[in-house]
Amino acid sequence: MRSAVFVWMIVFFAGFIQAQEIKISGKIIHVHSQDVIGGVAIRLENQFLEVRSTASGEFNLNYNDLEMGNYILNISKFGFKTLRLPILINRTSLDLGAITLTPDFTEQQAQLGSVNLSENELDDDQIDAVFSSILNAGKDAFLNAAAYDFSQTYFKPRGYDSQYGLVMINGVPLNKISNGRPQWSNWGGLNDVQRNQDFNFAVSPVDNNFGSLAGSTNFVMRASKFSKGGRLTLSAANRSYRSRIMATYSSGELKNDWFYTISLSGRFAEEGYMGGTSYNAKSAFLSVEKKINEEHSLNFATIYTPNIRGKSAAITDEVFDLKGRKYNSYWGFQEDEIRNSRQRRVEEPILMLNHFWEISENTQVVTNLAYQFGNIGNTRIDYGGTDLIRFNDQVSYDGGGQNPDPAYYQNLPSYFLRFEGSENYEAAYRSAAAFRENGQLNWDAIYEANIAETNAGNNAVYALTEDRNDDRSIFLNSTFDHKINSDFKLNGGINFQHLQSHNYAKIDDLFGGNRFLDIDFFAAPTNDFTLEEVAQSDLQNPNRLVGEGETYKYNYDLNSTKLEAFSQLQFITKNIETYLSAKVSSTNYDRVGNYQNGLFPDNSLGKSSVLHFIDFGLKSGLTYHFTGRHSVSSNLFFATNPPTLQNSFANPRQNNTVVQDLDSEQIYSADATYRYRSPNFNLKISGYFTQFRNVTDVSFYYVDGLSGLGRNTTTAFVQEILYDAEKQHLGIEFGAEVQVTSTIKFKSAFAIGQFIFSNNPNLYLTSNSFAGNVNYGETRLQNYRLANGPQHAAQLGFEYRDPDYWWFGVTANYFANAFINVSPLLRTSNFATDTDGLPLENYDAQLARAYLKQENLGDYFLLNAIGGKSWKLGDYYVGLFISLNNILDQLYKTGGYEQSRNANFTSLQEDREREIPVFGNRYWYGYGTTYFANLYVRF
Repeated sequence: MRSAVFVWMIVFFAGFIQAQEIKISGKIIHVHSQDVIGGVAIRLENQFLEVRSTASGEFNLNYNDLEMGNYILNISKFGFKTLRLPILINRTSLDLGAITLTPDFTEQQAQLGSVNLSENELDDDQIDAVFSSILNAGKDAFLNAAAYDFSQTYFKPRGYDSQYGLVMINGVPLNKISNGRPQWSNWGGLNDVQRNQDFNFAVSPVDNNFGSLAGSTNFVMRASKFSKGGRLTLSAANRSYRSRIMATYSSGELKNDWFYTISLSGRFAEEGYMGGTSYNAKSAFLSVEKKINEEHSLNFATIYTPNIRGKSAAITDEVFDLKGRKYNSYWGFQEDEIRNSRQRRVEEPILMLNHFWEISENTQVVTNLAYQFGNIGNTRIDYGGTDLIRFNDQVSYDGGGQNPDPAYYQNLPSYFLRFEGSENYEAAYRSAAAFRENGQLNWDAIYEANIAETNAGNNAVYALTEDRNDDRSIFLNSTFDHKINSDFKLNGGINFQHLQSHNYAKIDDLFGGNRFLDIDFFAAPTNDFTLEEVAQSDLQNPNRLVGEGETYKYNYDLNSTKLEAFSQLQFITKNIETYLSAKVSSTNYDRVGNYQNGLFPDNSLGKSSVLHFIDFGLKSGLTYHFTGRHSVSSNLFFATNPPTLQNSFANPRQNNTVVQDLDSEQIYSADATYRYRSPNFNLKISGYFTQFRNVTDVSFYYVDGLSGLGRNTTTAFVQEILYDAEKQHLGIEFGAEVQVTSTIKFKSAFAIGQFIFSNNPNLYLTSNSFAGNVNYGETRLQNYRLANGPQHAAQLGFEYRDPDYWWFGVTANYFANAFINVSPLLRTSNFATDTDGLPLENYDAQLARAYLKQENLGDYFLLNAIGGKSWKLGDYYVGLFISLNNILDQLYKTGGYEQSRNANFTSLQEDREREIPVFGNRYWYGYGTTYFANLYVRF
């Protein structure tokens, strides 16, 4: 070991002996127009120093300790092809003169970022950080395929959830503490000002943060980093929205060293591709920067992106056969206008102040302060409105309506055919006919029911509820970057984040009624408490009547404070790049109940215990360059992460109970990559292995057939807590591009993965329908596939780029091994246990294996095409871009899940043996043939 260190030191100091002061200069111009290009990033590969060309296109790279020899000058800017220019440094000053850059028309593909998302991603609020981040990664064949073609099928690179992808704006981490995921709609629609970004895929060194497993993206939205000029964009599509308008202007440098950039956009649809999915999103961005002197700059930025969209539902095969893949039960016509009962509303402005301090040419410190506030709301119809009845000191609650969802199982033909020998074919026929003819939400019937109750002096039966969380977040961080010399660089910093989240339900619309009784209609008396007591949402305000805009049902606060420090040392020579990074963090959570819930009178009001987690992480990597074309690299990663806030409390809407055995998640990961790069051929192949341990997940659903409840009923609305889960991800990624001629390029990419549960986790249930926890022990999930999109994907494609500024490309994409999300409860001991706690007499192990086999959603093929043309008209640049997805109108499922309603073998067997299951699997379907057209004018 001492000998190895001694040899390394000799080599290191020998480099210093040969190193000299070197100056490299030049000017960047457009290959066709000969216009100068500012804001171009220039660096020597395998060196830390990077500069950007000035407004006049000029640049200067100054090195204090650089060896003479052969190097590759890397010149890149979004919208242009990256140029890797071999140079020989054999003197202290090298003037390269004019260097031309060629436009890369795939810039227009970045416009697809907000319209190429599959419907289940939108409804699961899992707009993936990785997809959105790599839209501008554009120099990697695999990442391009993943961003532009694979993402429409819910494909996730390496199978990672979006909580493992870090998103920053001006160095401020903005992933939500509640679920770890970035809330993409907080900055959606601002494509023009998101082009400057530092993207790091998977495990790699990150200058301003420890990073994350799936990678990190830092959007650089400083006013001084935008080129002077404006851009107006008009778009049309038939995907999540129908039309878009976007305008952006950057001032460049003004008098007294001021800069500003402003961007506005709007995206609209009365109905998207899926039925009833309205879309209304507006976006505004302002950035103002003052260069105080050569050392200090201040930048203020604000982002405001209010948006409302209608959701869509997963559907069973029965519903699909009746209505097709575009069907959505959440909407109906109200006075000839589409109205969706389930809307997602996001309005969370961001204010940000950044201080940039150039202590020296080798040392920089950036300090950021940000404040985010606002709310996220999700609406739904509450049909549990009742009236209070008192008789002889006895209390009861009368009322409640039918579930108004037209696809509710009692409204479908299968419900009338569910009992063999007593099928009601007439009712089934009428149900099918009515559903085919209409099958949408009947708003008129809801209003009529409430108005009738109001006229009779009663409370409303129906109400539109909005589940709200009003968040206030403060972010403060400071990072430093110090170049020790041309070979060593040290980064570090500290991040602080505090969240106050107010969570509650409120009445959004009473549908013609004037009051709603705030009690739990489904509550039942217990041995210790009367019905009137257990039914109360708030015992301090019993039997409260609420109106529109008032809070009811639940009301609590969640608080979180997180402090993290990281440090990173990087070492680079001509042949070797290596780094070592570490982090440590402290996270606190607590819940404060504002209501005293009738079911949990002693465990709902006031502050919970404080949850505290200490976590740390290490990562390291090594890259060896055999030549300027061949290189191999490898990364190792270990980290512990605190459980997300939403997975820390079993049922935060009603009580302070903490998930049992709660602890930090552990992540182990390793990868290796071979890369070949030449002017006409690029190839990259990677292999990876990742193990997640101690994973916790909390979910909610209604279930029949439970055992061990200790009471007569076997049904309940439950909170399912899955804990001590382990997950394993391994696979291979490949991407290659061949520039056959100056105008024709072929490309290929594929991903082969296996993402599974690697153990049998533990599972228990809680509910307001029974006391305590019902622990079912292990759930046999080992070797079941994770439901995170296709685990296999492949692409073949080509592009033609004409020198006269027009181009087109076609890709053929194949997907396989996407699996449905299985029900953990069905894999527990409850499945083979009767409701009395004894083993089921009719249990058939062979049939059980068949019923519990995970469904593969099948393989499918998608053909996509893109094309565009640009013109220069005087001082204006005009561009047209069109994309077509799924040209062959392939029918495919992007995801789905098993219903947990039938929790034991007997009830599941009864349902599976029916010709039409009542509680069949539910699916999301991908879009059919869609288009996106984009016209812009740049000046």
